[in-house]
Amino acid sequence: MAWEDRTPFEAIERLYGLSEPEVIEIMRASIKRKTFNNWRARVSGRKTKHKKLRSPDVSRGYCSTQYKPVRKR
Repeated sequence: MAWEDRTPFEAIERLYGLSEPEVIEIMRASIKRKTFNNWRARVSGRKTKHKKLRSPDVSRGYCSTQYKPVRKR
């Protein structure tokens, strides 16, 4: 959830009880340093990652086209 740009830290805290600093520490310990630095640069100050900065019009945590139906063969 932390990797996804549209999932706010508040949603992670509500579901898993992890604060933003705790999520950052988990990410730091779980991924390579360069990958972590890229992730931090991407999510720092991102409006979709912080509920207070997010537009009230956005009520979902993912893009409507993100999950496409799977065709059965």
